Parts: sequence; C-alpha cells; structure tokens
Amino acid sequence: MELASFPALNASLNGACAVLLLTGWALIQTGRREAHRWTMIAAFLCSAVFLACYLWYHFHVGSVRFQKTGPIRIVYFTILITHTFLAVAVLPMILRTLFLAAKGRFEEHRRAARWAFPVWLYVSVTGVTVYWMLYRL
Repeated sequence: MELASFPALNASLNGACAVLLLTGWALIQTGRREAHRWTMIAAFLCSAVFLACYLWYHFHVGSVRFQKTGPIRIVYFTILITHTFLAVAVLPMILRTLFLAAKGRFEEHRRAARWAFPVWLYVSVTGVTVYWMLYRL
C-alpha cells in the first residue's frame, strides 16, 4: 500500500468507528445487548487498526504541516489540539469501559461509558475533520 493512501485510510477508519459508536449506542438503547457488544468490539478494532496505520504513516512521513493561513488556521489548531489531547486521554477510558463489560460489571460499565462514549465519538469525528482540513480543504 502506498504511503499516500494512508491519510484517507485513517480518515475512513475514524469515520467507520464513529458510525459503529453511534450504532452501538442505538443498539443498547433498544436493549440489543449482543449486537451492541459486537458493534463496540468492531469500533475498538477500527480504532486499533487506525492507531497502527497512523503510527506507521507518521513514522515514515513525519509530521504534515497545515498550509492554510488566516482564521481557518486558528480553527484547525483548536480542533487538532483538542483532538490530540482527548485521543490520548480516551484510551484508558475505553479500556476500562471494555474491561468492566467483559467482567459483567454492567452498572459500572454504564457509568464509565457515559464519559468514554462522547469523548471517543468526538475523537473519531474530529479525526475525520482534521484529515479533511489538512488534505482536502
């Protein structure tokens, strides 16, 4: 796979993760626990594959500079900074939430997911946004 294909792949993985997260949320709201479980595992796998691809790409390419000027630069860096900070913070939240579910500690899982879900969704959506702003704007 060409290195130039990785940014679009990474954005696609982030987008797929966001769709899976929203699907998983809808499934649990309707009481479909088993479907929720598998959907959330798929979301986690999407995020894990994204992280591996992201690290591979940036190991080979380095950082990519945002070239635009003006107010859009402030918007981009605001999104990028919040995305990056929360991407680091969300991993332990996700792992704890998955652990609690795997152990059948569903009340604790529910409480942890109330924090992990919106942060994970934000990171996934802003990952696509950062890609769009960096490579397509």
